[in-house]
Amino acid sequence: MKYAGRLAAVAVVGALSLAACGTDNNAGSGTTSSASSSAPAAGNDNAVSGMINAAGSSAQANAITEWTKNFTATNPGVTLNYQPSGSGAGVQAFIQGTVSFAGSDSALKEDEPAQADARCKTGKAINIPMVTGPVAVVYNLPGTEGLQLSPKTLAGIFNSKITKWDDAAIKADNPSATLPSTPIVAVHRSDESGTSDNFTKFLKATAEADWPYEPAKAWPAEAKGQGAKGSDQIAASVKDSEGAISYVELSYAENSALQKAKVSNGAGEFVELTPESAAKTVETAEVKGTGNDLALSIDYATKTPGAYPIVLVTYEITCEKGLPAEESKVVKSFLTYTASDEGQAALKELGYAPLSGELLTKVRTAVEAIS
Repeated sequence: MKYAGRLAAVAVVGALSLAACGTDNNAGSGTTSSASSSAPAAGNDNAVSGMINAAGSSAQANAITEWTKNFTATNPGVTLNYQPSGSGAGVQAFIQGTVSFAGSDSALKEDEPAQADARCKTGKAINIPMVTGPVAVVYNLPGTEGLQLSPKTLAGIFNSKITKWDDAAIKADNPSATLPSTPIVAVHRSDESGTSDNFTKFLKATAEADWPYEPAKAWPAEAKGQGAKGSDQIAASVKDSEGAISYVELSYAENSALQKAKVSNGAGEFVELTPESAAKTVETAEVKGTGNDLALSIDYATKTPGAYPIVLVTYEITCEKGLPAEESKVVKSFLTYTASDEGQAALKELGYAPLSGELLTKVRTAVEAIS
């Protein structure tokens, strides 16, 4: 299924929930849509019912759509309205109490944990990693396949210092390629985005001399470039503009059939992006949160052989305790499914990298603690 179809599915789910309740701002009220009275699916005595709103990362929109379709097939009394509004907007919606969980491509930081804890009232907010979204460096350069780019070169491109495709730095990364003198159109996210946060963390960690800006969800204005809102518009902008380059989740790159560059890791290897090469970087991530808060620290300069270094992990941010009982039950049941073997297996065919091993065990423990 193409991205457009998946986004349409999200919109349909949203429309159903809005039609049922008459408002898009009732997640904190503990009310449910009329679907909550639906009978459980035949043969599923554990089916749940209710309505929840969620919002945030557009990087995980394809995953949420697929998960929602599968989950509601066995829980037809559930309506889940997910708005792919961007990580920053999703976190703020959660803090304000208008959604039951937020999807964010970076963990809560700075003053956000205190605000999120206050929203949970009787408990604390936790970051639960659920989707590994490899970040592809995508470009539109007909006739130039298998482009290789080092972190230093990428920093120069996105800092508007390298402006032509036949620049000496790009030639050095691609000694056998014939490169055109086409102007480079560097496209970045115009909205606050966890994808930008992770991409700039990568640039800062691997090419600090050429990327003087601090990592952030908001793109640094000094770096210039052309903005586009949301992952879908990033993909469309690159597809429509010869000479363009940007960063976007693998699922969007594949759905739009975009060219993907190989990126060098800390060992100096130019690595092709695959779910498997991205998973190697996530497997070495360190849990920096405490208890059931599973915020991760990713080594963007990884020297693990065959590891693709630009990855993001999308967290589902919710209350460990403190949601209204009706919402808590649906959130816990839905996230139990997404963390299951079936839920994670569904990710690979969508262009994501499934969680595995010790991290997946910790994720399941955190979900089980929701009450």
